[in-house]
This record gives sequence, C-alpha cells and structure tokens, in this order.
Amino acid sequence: MGRRTDGHGIDGIDGGSGERALPSEGLVHDRHWAAELRSAIACAGSFLGLLLLLDAAAGTFSPARVALWSGIALLLFLVLVPPRVTAGEGWLGVRGPWRTWLVRTDRLVSVRTTGSAGQRLVLRDALGGRVEFDPRVLTANPLLWHRLHTDMRISASRGSLRQGWDALGGLSERVDRETALAIFKVSGLEE
Repeated sequence: MGRRTDGHGIDGIDGGSGERALPSEGLVHDRHWAAELRSAIACAGSFLGLLLLLDAAAGTFSPARVALWSGIALLLFLVLVPPRVTAGEGWLGVRGPWRTWLVRTDRLVSVRTTGSAGQRLVLRDALGGRVEFDPRVLTANPLLWHRLHTDMRISASRGSLRQGWDALGGLSERVDRETALAIFKVSGLEE
C-alpha cells in the first residue's frame, strides 16, 4: 500500500482527512519544547490560582467570575505555548495550538530572518509552503539544525534556494558558537 501525500508531496501526510500523520522514522524534535510547555501551563495555572484567591479574599467569588478568570488564563496559556518544531528528511513542521505548517526543506526557495529583537526565521518552499519560527530553536537543538542544514544544501544543489545565504551564514555561525559553548561547558573547559 503506497503512502498518501498532501499538496506539498510530503510522504505520510493524509491530505484528505485533515489528519497529519508525519513519518516517524528519523525525526528530530525540539528537545526543550516539553519544558517550555510545562512552564506555560505553570504560568497560566498560577495566574488563575492567584486571581481566584484574590476573588475569594475580596468576597466576590462566583461561578461567572471563575469562568471569566479561566478564560483569561486560557488565553494566557495560548499566548505562551511554544510552537513545536519537528524535522524529518526533506521536511520541517511547526505545530501551533490550532494547526501545523509544513515546508519542504529539500525544495526551499528562500530563507530569511525578520525582526531585530524578536527575530523569526521564515522558510518558503517551491510548492508554496511557509513556516516561521524562532531561530533560537535551532541554536538549542544542533541535531535539528543539522537536519535542516543538510536539506538546505540539497535545495541549493538543485538550484531552487536563491535567497537567504546571508541569513544562513549568520545562523550557521550562531549555531556553531552556541554548540561550542555548550560542549565547553559540559566538558568543564569554560571558565
């Protein structure tokens, strides 16, 4: 039985039902995502607890106010929940709270960074796919960077990647620097 693909031709994705069953072999995930998710849950839960405690102390505790504070805490959680970045051979996915964006990393046409303080990395492929995420995910996950960088070289060798070499050079230097610092820290060579 053959695999079905979505409009982007990524193996293993069911384009008809809306379910996204990404191939599981050779996947690389953001290894800090779970900790960031727990922090988002803790922050939103603490905020809700504090609001409910203040309401109880003020004597204004009611089901309507509990619903209001719960809604506000849920909105805070949705703002804080980090997108999950996952990559496999030839693709990269960014899963948010509502949907997953995919891009063919072996068919990239542009790579660029946006913003200065809250920098974002934007990848576009030849099939119209687009993902946007924080480049710090790559500096914190050398295996994820390696997977992406390998596929970007394939895009370049095919001639499709025409924009973004400056962004890639700066990002590559940043990832190498962060990886070297982490290695020095673990080995005890950092002062």
